[in-house]
Amino acid sequence: MTTAVLTERRRAERLPAAIRALRPRQWTKNLLLFAGLLFSGRLDDVSSWLAATTAYAAFCLVSSGCYLLNDLHDVDADRLHPTKRLRPIAAGELGRRRALLLAGLLAPAGLVLGAVLGWETLALLGGFAAVQLAYTFGLKRLAFIDVLVIAGLFVLRAAAGAAAVGVRISPWLLVCTSLLALFLALAKRRAELARVGAERSVGRAALDRYSLPLADRLVHAAAFASIAVYALYGFQSPEAAMAITIPLVAVGVCRYLFVTQYRELGEEPEQVLLSDPVLIGAVLCWVALAATLLAKP
Repeated sequence: MTTAVLTERRRAERLPAAIRALRPRQWTKNLLLFAGLLFSGRLDDVSSWLAATTAYAAFCLVSSGCYLLNDLHDVDADRLHPTKRLRPIAAGELGRRRALLLAGLLAPAGLVLGAVLGWETLALLGGFAAVQLAYTFGLKRLAFIDVLVIAGLFVLRAAAGAAAVGVRISPWLLVCTSLLALFLALAKRRAELARVGAERSVGRAALDRYSLPLADRLVHAAAFASIAVYALYGFQSPEAAMAITIPLVAVGVCRYLFVTQYRELGEEPEQVLLSDPVLIGAVLCWVALAATLLAKP
C-alpha cells in the first residue's frame, strides 16, 4: 500500500464507520452533474444552481446506497484484498443488517429527491442505479464490459445534470465525458493489474482477461482519444475561444497518466484527483476559464 493511500486511510478512520461506508470521497464523481450548468452559461442563475445541487444530492444518496450493497455482496472477497479489507463492512465495523438498512433508506430517498426534478431526471437516476447494481452483481466480472459500464455511468451523470437544469445535452459533452471516463476506468484496471502482479494478491475476476501490455496500450489510446476529441470540440465550438482550454485538458490527462503509471495510485481515481496539486490546478484553471468563456452576456 502506498504512503498516500495509507495517509488517506488514517484520515478516513476518524469518521464513523457508517459514514465511511458511504464512500464520501467518491461523491466527487457526481460533480459532473454541474457540467450542464457550466456549459449552458447559467452560472448566475440561482434556480439552475438549486436544480443542479438537488440532482447532485440525489446521485450521492443513490450511489452510496449502491456502494453499500456492493460491499455487502463482496464482503468475503474484500476480506482477502490488501486495501478493501479495511472497508467498514469487511472489517466488521459496520454490521450487515445496519448496512442493508442504510442502503434501503438512502437509495429510495435519492430517487424521491430526483423525482422532484421531473421524470427525465428520475429516469436517468433510475437507470444509473440499475446499471450500478448490474455492475455489482455481474458486469464487473466481464472484461472490457466492466470499463464500458463505468464510462456509461459517467455519461448518465452528465445527461442527468443537463436534464436537471433543462438544457439540451451536447453530443460533444457526452463523447468527451465517455472517453475521459473510459481513460480513468482503464487506468484503474491497469493499476489493479500491476498490483496483483507485484503482490500476488487477490484481484477482480475480469483481470484474468487483461494483460499489462494490453492495458498500457488501451490506456494510452484512451488518453490520446480524449485529448483529440476535446481538441475537435474546442476548435468547432460556437465559443471559438474554448480552443485555448485545450492545453489544460492535455496537461490534466498527461499528468494523470504519469501519476497512475509511475506512482501506482490509479486504483483509486478520486484519491489521485483530490491529492495531486498539478491535477487540481489544471482542473480549477479549466473550470474558471471555461466558466468565463461560456458565460452568457
